Amino acid sequence: MTDKQWALIEPLVTGWKQARVARSPTGNPGSCDLREVVNALLCQNRTGRQWRLLPHDFPA
Repeated sequence: MTDKQWALIEPLVTGWKQARVARSPTGNPGSCDLREVVNALLCQNRTGRQWRLLPHDFPA
């Protein structure tokens, strides 16, 4: 994902993440980089691979 593409969806993704953390009983924001998660989802969509078969440089 290019920087320009990420700039378009970053507010939406970070807003979703903040709302989810606010509803969480622990308030733990997690440690995954949201941009890498979106990249993994796009890769999975493009290739049709199962999640466990994605390259290991994506988040678990």
